[in-house]
Amino acid sequence: MVVQLLILAIVGGVIGWITNLLAIKMLFRPFQPVSIPLINFKIQGLIPKRKAEIARSIGQTVETELLSIEEIIDKLVKSNNKDEILILLKNKITVIVANHLPSIIPSTFKGMISKYINDVIDEEGDKIITEAIEKMIEKATTSIELSKMIEDKVNEFEMEELERIVVNIAKTELKHIEVLGGILGFIIGIFQGIIILLL
Repeated sequence: MVVQLLILAIVGGVIGWITNLLAIKMLFRPFQPVSIPLINFKIQGLIPKRKAEIARSIGQTVETELLSIEEIIDKLVKSNNKDEILILLKNKITVIVANHLPSIIPSTFKGMISKYINDVIDEEGDKIITEAIEKMIEKATTSIELSKMIEDKVNEFEMEELERIVVNIAKTELKHIEVLGGILGFIIGIFQGIIILLL
């Protein structure tokens, strides 16, 4: 009686483990649709079958919930970056004034021109850069589709590579699912054995 119960429990455990193992594998495999003869039914891994839909969903989620073009540009040009841009502009203008104005213009006048331009940059530079950033954001939001870019990138992924990445990231959790399948199968096998033996 105990041996029969143990055999049924082991068989249940093996079935539960194999079932979960196959379920995990079938998330990705088969990569291409496989036709089953006679019943006119095709099987394909869940992720390959719905890859385009998943890619679209990831792209939209990233753009609407996580990161927008406006945020990206805003992060790129913070106030300390503005200061760096202003310094860069002043240095560039000083070089241009010194090297490109005709040599007949006295250096005193060149210094005055350079100082005047630097004063204008100090007064108006922040406003000019802010306006430029706003225009960049406006242009970027109309011309760059972040969600589409992400969708295209996900769609370009080879399924083998995508499977490898997912399995590497979640291998511990996937192994737990397999083991849990075996444990549940074992417990169900014990209950089945008890029912069979009692009847």
